[in-house]
Amino acid sequence: MKTINTTMTALTALIFMVSCGEGKTDRNAGHEGHDSTATATAPAAATPEKAKFKEDKLNAVYQHYIHLTTALTNDDANEASVAANAIEAGSKEMADGVTLAASAAKISSATDINAQREAYSTMSDALITLAKKSGLSSGELYIDFCPMALNDKGAYWISSGRKIVNPYFGEKMKTCGEVKDSIK
Repeated sequence: MKTINTTMTALTALIFMVSCGEGKTDRNAGHEGHDSTATATAPAAATPEKAKFKEDKLNAVYQHYIHLTTALTNDDANEASVAANAIEAGSKEMADGVTLAASAAKISSATDINAQREAYSTMSDALITLAKKSGLSSGELYIDFCPMALNDKGAYWISSGRKIVNPYFGEKMKTCGEVKDSIK
């Protein structure tokens, strides 16, 4: 009887494993030339470490800056105002946060997304200066540049990845720009 139970358990497990594999589609279909096992076997260390500033107040402001950048990238002026309000409040707590707070106030009160993007440029310049001054205790950030932003004046922003996602043009030209520098 014990042998029959063991055999039935093994058979049930085998049927389950085989049936779970049936009907699956290859996630990498249409991506010829890519090794489909590369992502499955990549070591955990391959994931970039989250950037963290040495100054805690700057970490808090930067999280809202990411929110603002995403809102501008998505052409969402209302959400940009929400993020800017949080940046303004957090910047007032920082010793060198005057320019960030003033830029955030302009973004919050602007009714036009282009005006928000112009103030975002000033904010990004100030944040880049503060980020370089503070330095990071872990991770890496990228300083990106779009030469066409602000009527071809060009403008910078900070991102957490090397992939360009441009907040100055939103959906129109999401990948316009290049990485110019990094903060480690």
